[in-house]
Amino acid sequence: MSDQVVGVAPRTASPVRRWYVVAAVLALVMMVLAIQYGSDWLLNFLHVMTGALWTGIDLFMGFVVGPVLKRLPLEARRAMISGLVPRTLFLMPTVSIITSTTGWFLAKRMGFLDVGYPEFHWVIAALVIVTILTIQGTGILLPTNLRLYFELQKPNPDSAKIGRWMRWFVAVVAIQGTMQIAIFVVMAKFATGL
Repeated sequence: MSDQVVGVAPRTASPVRRWYVVAAVLALVMMVLAIQYGSDWLLNFLHVMTGALWTGIDLFMGFVVGPVLKRLPLEARRAMISGLVPRTLFLMPTVSIITSTTGWFLAKRMGFLDVGYPEFHWVIAALVIVTILTIQGTGILLPTNLRLYFELQKPNPDSAKIGRWMRWFVAVVAIQGTMQIAIFVVMAKFATGL
């Protein structure tokens, strides 16, 4: 006999996993400690490492996983999204927060916030790009991922909704990928001197 009561929707699995929350908190604590007590080397290491993760995952998801996912049959898409969303739900916001925050403190410690014009345009470019990435990531991609996740947990997901969301998602991820490449250009300028 089924445990499901007729007329009651099945319970949707939560995308929140305890270990991912703990890992995110530990990473954020490490960032705070690096800012408060760490060396410039540790702060730079965290900035570069999380920046590489953020950019690499964004580009891989946008230009490899996204287009493949868009063409998969519903059951395969359901399995992929059910596996990806819990892993990226805390990972992506955490690496973006750490990258941006450590970058700000590095720029401050290294005197980049005190440079004159026209060099300061590079600082403005970095801030604008990171702002766009953050708004897109937390305001569009994260909610879309969650909508997809919860829709695909339903016994009969709405394929038309999923298709619309996936088209929107892929378009935003393409812009996100472009912004990630642009931030590499800006960071290369910072690394070689303004």
